[in-house]
Order: sequence, then C-alpha cells, then structure tokens
Amino acid sequence: MNLILAFFFTFIIGISNAQLRVGFYAGSCPTTEAIVSVVVRNAVISNPNTAAILLRLHFHDCFVQGCDGSILIDNIPNAEKHAFGHQGVGGFEVIETAKKELEAICPGVVSCADIIALAARDAIALARGPVYDVPTGRKDGRISNIFLANDMPEVSDSIQQLKTKFLRKGLTDRDLVVLSAAHTIGTTACFFMTKRLYNFFPGSDRSDPAINPNFLPLLKAGCPKNGDVNLRLPIDLGSEQTFDIHIMQNIVNGFSVLESDARLRDDVTTRSIMDSYLGFFSNPAFNRPFFQADFAESMVKMGQIGVKTGFQGEIRRTCSRFN
Repeated sequence: MNLILAFFFTFIIGISNAQLRVGFYAGSCPTTEAIVSVVVRNAVISNPNTAAILLRLHFHDCFVQGCDGSILIDNIPNAEKHAFGHQGVGGFEVIETAKKELEAICPGVVSCADIIALAARDAIALARGPVYDVPTGRKDGRISNIFLANDMPEVSDSIQQLKTKFLRKGLTDRDLVVLSAAHTIGTTACFFMTKRLYNFFPGSDRSDPAINPNFLPLLKAGCPKNGDVNLRLPIDLGSEQTFDIHIMQNIVNGFSVLESDARLRDDVTTRSIMDSYLGFFSNPAFNRPFFQADFAESMVKMGQIGVKTGFQGEIRRTCSRFN
C-alpha cells in the first residue's frame, strides 16, 4: 500500500513539476526574485529569527492543500491560518510587503504562493544555508479552510505518524529527516514543550525518557512548570542562528528540544539517514555540501506539493484575501 501511495504522489508531483520552471517571471516581471530577496534581507536584519519563521511558513503552507498560499487568507470565517496546527506560524507581513512592492510594478502577475517559496529560499541562504533555484509559476488557491489543516505533522506524533504524513505528500524518509533538520535555526514556544517535560506519560509528572538527563534540567529551567508558555527556546541549542547539521548531532545525543525531532531516533531508517550525515561530523567541510545539496533537493520537492497552475487558481491582488 505504501508503495502505491508513493507512486501516486510522485506521479502527481511530476505533473505539477512540469508546469513550474525556474525563471517563470523572467519576461513578465523580471525583478521578481530581486524584490523578494531585498524584502527578506531587510526583515532578517531587523529580526534574525525571521529566517526560521519564513521557512516554517512555507512548510505549513505546502502541507495543507499544497503550496498555494491558502495559509495567508485571514478575511473569512474558519480560515486555515487559525488552525491549531498552525499555532506560532508567522511571517505574513513579510509576504505582504513583497506583494505590495511587486503589485506596484507588475500588477496581477506574481502569485503569493511563489513569494512564499522564494522568501523561504532567500531566508535559508541568509542563515548560511544552501543557495538553490526555485521553480515558479504557482497560482494562489481559492480555498482556505481550518478543517483541512487537521493532518499537519505535530510535535507529539510518533515516528510512524510522521513517516505516514510525509508519504502522503509524496515525501520520503530522507525528506523527513532532512526537512526536520531545518529546525537547526529558530526557536520554539514552551507551549510545545509542556507535555514532553511534565506530563509525557498521562497521569504522571515524568518527562520524555529520550531526553538526555544532563539536558533535562536546562530544558526545565527554560520552560518552568506552570510558567509562561510563550517563553521561547532555541531548537538547536548551540547553533540556532546557523544553518548546519548540528541539530542531528543533538538529536542522536538526546539533546532534542522538540519531541518530533527526538522521534527520528526511534526508527532504524531515519536513524541510519542521520548517521549517514554524521559519519563525517568531525569534518564539517566534508559533510556540509552533501547535507545542503539534499536539503535543497527536498525543499524544491516539497515546494511542488499540490501546486495550482493555469486555470486551477488565481493571482491575488492582496495575499490575505481572495480576489
């Protein structure tokens, strides 16, 4: 059954891929990528955490109905962006800023969905991650529904749940590991840590046993019991501002901040994928290109999930509302 699912979604992604291309706006709005890049750079200079925020926005947009900008809509009841699984997602103002600048010179040409994908790419580069080409030509979706976001990957998912949710989007176990490693930059709220630290086993106050005992006091100090759930912790302790594979070393050693990252140790396949990168961990100059190339490939692949092209969507004038 899993092989059938993988074939089906690979086929669908292949159809979408054929309709996207690098440089889609070269003729219709040639300064598109330069404008998005400047807007993103200014946002990251103002707040370095914006890089991680924009990367997460792209992920959350693509995992519900595909990469169609549906997460940006906020002027209708039950819009997708208000889903429980999207809590803490941000970066909307950066996308709107880029959209306004593009509308001023190329009205009705560049989709909000493409701006999200380009902004995520530029954000990764600013965090010293890989530089890669983004195929464009997406249209914006015409549906945004909170109930369609019920199957988002969650921090409390088991490894099998995570693998299944990625497979449903045509993504492999390697994609799961590599895209999870995007947590190398950014922070998380204590809201997502409470269960793992203080109620991992229902009816008790025990913590997740996967947490290294030497790391547990630090996590609890950062997120005190009954404390402010809006306090934030770096997800990749020791390397939270630099895009690298340091987070995989943390995961293997029991220093995962997020429960979902820790679950990558629970499966032979995902563990072996991490080990394949970490086998050369003592020589970052050697392993970095391999991981970065794989990450770029997975990002492009994710960015083609369920895209709308041609008459399947629209080019919104304002990203937060349908035309």
